[in-house]
Amino acid sequence: MSKSVERVRQAAHAAGFDIEIREMPDSTHTAEDAAVQCGVTVGQIVKSLIFEGAESAKLYLFLVSGPRQLDLGKAARLTGEALHRADPKHVRKETGFAIGGVAPIGHLIDIAAYADEHLMQYDVVWAAAGGTNFVFPSDPKALVRAAKAQIADIAS
Repeated sequence: MSKSVERVRQAAHAAGFDIEIREMPDSTHTAEDAAVQCGVTVGQIVKSLIFEGAESAKLYLFLVSGPRQLDLGKAARLTGEALHRADPKHVRKETGFAIGGVAPIGHLIDIAAYADEHLMQYDVVWAAAGGTNFVFPSDPKALVRAAKAQIADIAS
């Protein structure tokens, strides 16, 4: 298991919950792919999106339900600055995760996080576990607590 996947496991344990990380045989790169592999609805897939502050260059994490899109206007109001997609190299250097395997927990840096309120309607959600084919199921409330995320209206 890679260092980044192990870091996710350790972050969950440190937050007070244990997770079962599963390696899927096929791609979980998109929410649709992940839903098929996990046998759940697309809404139960947590997309971990990293955006960068246009002025500060600070990274922000947005946990968004699979079929929904991050609303940049709403997100900018929460962060206090305009946002743009972060450069993949910057994401990897700062968080320790490559795009496609960004997890909601286990980042190398303290990262401000926001969670789509729509994730709270599910008993179980599935998130990336630090590698492109690694995922884990979680109670959404426990996941949001572990990610230190603020639940908000961030998606459309």
